[in-house]
Amino acid sequence: MSEQEQSGSTPPLRSRSTSLRHAASILVVRDGAAGMEVLLVRRPERNDDRSSGAFVFPGGTLDPQDRALHDVCAGLDDAAASQRLKLPDGGLDFYLAAVRECFEEAGLLFASDAGGELIALDTLDAARHDWLRQSARRGGPGMAQLCERLNVRLAVDRLAYHSHWLTPPGLPKRFDTRFFVAVAPPGQTAAHDGDEAMEHIWVRPGDAIDPASGIKTVPVTRRTLASIARFDTAQACFDHAAQLRDIARIMPRLAQGSGGPRPVLPSEAAYAEIERIDPHGEGHARYELAPGVAVRLSERVWRVTANNGSVMTGPGTNTYFVGDPARNEWAVIDPGPDDEAHVAAVLAAAPGPIRWILATHTHIDHSPATPRLKAATGAPVLGRPAPPTSRQDQTFQPGRILEHGERLSLGNGCTLRVIHTPGHASNHLCFLLEEEKTLFTGDHVMQGSTVVINPPDGDMQAYLASLAALQNEDLAWLAPGHGFLMPRPADAIRTLIRHRMQREAKVLNALRDLGETDIDTLLLRVYDDVPERMLPVAKHSLLAHLLKLARDGRAQESGEHWKVVADTPG
Repeated sequence: MSEQEQSGSTPPLRSRSTSLRHAASILVVRDGAAGMEVLLVRRPERNDDRSSGAFVFPGGTLDPQDRALHDVCAGLDDAAASQRLKLPDGGLDFYLAAVRECFEEAGLLFASDAGGELIALDTLDAARHDWLRQSARRGGPGMAQLCERLNVRLAVDRLAYHSHWLTPPGLPKRFDTRFFVAVAPPGQTAAHDGDEAMEHIWVRPGDAIDPASGIKTVPVTRRTLASIARFDTAQACFDHAAQLRDIARIMPRLAQGSGGPRPVLPSEAAYAEIERIDPHGEGHARYELAPGVAVRLSERVWRVTANNGSVMTGPGTNTYFVGDPARNEWAVIDPGPDDEAHVAAVLAAAPGPIRWILATHTHIDHSPATPRLKAATGAPVLGRPAPPTSRQDQTFQPGRILEHGERLSLGNGCTLRVIHTPGHASNHLCFLLEEEKTLFTGDHVMQGSTVVINPPDGDMQAYLASLAALQNEDLAWLAPGHGFLMPRPADAIRTLIRHRMQREAKVLNALRDLGETDIDTLLLRVYDDVPERMLPVAKHSLLAHLLKLARDGRAQESGEHWKVVADTPG
């Protein structure tokens, strides 16, 4: 077996003597009375098995003798299989391992006769069927004897490549596993072997991953089941897999959190940060932003998150330390909310003396802790004063106003460049750690959500211009005010600009359809894709879009109503 090893629930192991094993698993699907079903087999209960008792797909490690079976394969040679799996050679061995293990564990044999039809086994007597199963246990030689006795070829061409998973780093045993999809062969009945598979079930994928089912699975199984749950028929599932190209390897990473250690998938927000700070799987990275916990992001950067998580602040506001470890003097970026416990956590987590206090902007979740922090450290305050609008921190009184383009030297090889980024707030600043190409974004770019633009201080036109200007910067990472480190900054910024322009187009289309209308009616049309509880917040950004369109000469306010300005004929 191998699939169950792809991700587990035990603490990360710090052994560096890792053995990488190649393996294959197969998703056998069929049409059931209530829809498509998939075959799962249950692992035996073993103390040394991290997936003991879990239901998995049939599969196992490659046998070196599988190569001897290349001449008894139907419809696919090693060159074509290797090209499909993006391997220099040996790709056919993965297909063969999937076929062999499926027959050994589940009693289903993908083999075709001289006419290319899958053979039926249900007509064989029990003794002959058992002999065939025992032959499969002997690996390549046994399977070759089986093919000779039945005059068949192994139907590897009936398998479609589905996905590629690699066990997380940091474990003593790692598995590099290819997953395949195949439609169950007709005239054959699944039967678990009682050794590697103690039970088997046919189940709809969606039912298998429903917690109410009580079916124990491991993360890779759940993720794979979820990926095929939308298909109504077995053939549709197979056809989809058959046309997949450029299948990317999925490698979870182990991390810690309040729910205990678990594998984190590439699609999760924490993944890139975990990969950066714990590349060898030593187990110190976290998959959640725990309040008050100091996290070392690099030799120059630490982070502490405030306990102010909400629908507006996500997991909470990040306070960053930036400094030269050799000089051991540190700047704080965004002290956070006026919360005594958070200030105490910041002081406790400081890697050295705090010499500078900076704020990206003066919203009440970013700067109000400044007076407490200044009183405790005596550090000077740098930034821009609060504008005279609501929900601004008027207690933030910078001793020096920072200018766009200014460079702050925090030591040898540690330089922050100030970038004025108005839009979310008129006094908003980003700070670029030049040596690491890391941009501390405050609320200019957030992880997992778009930024609210709240007029009059919030300005959509200025926000888009600030985003566009950042596209000219050489950036490697974003360190947001809310969320984990973000990779591929250019992609994130392009996505934000595209989202805002799509929303603007939606506003214009709604104005054309509705004619002159009030903002509340417009809100329901333009933000029909957000939860109702978020509509009051979305209304601020809608007004910002309308004001931008008015400045662009494309919309006009009339009393409490808005209308589109007729397009000028070309």
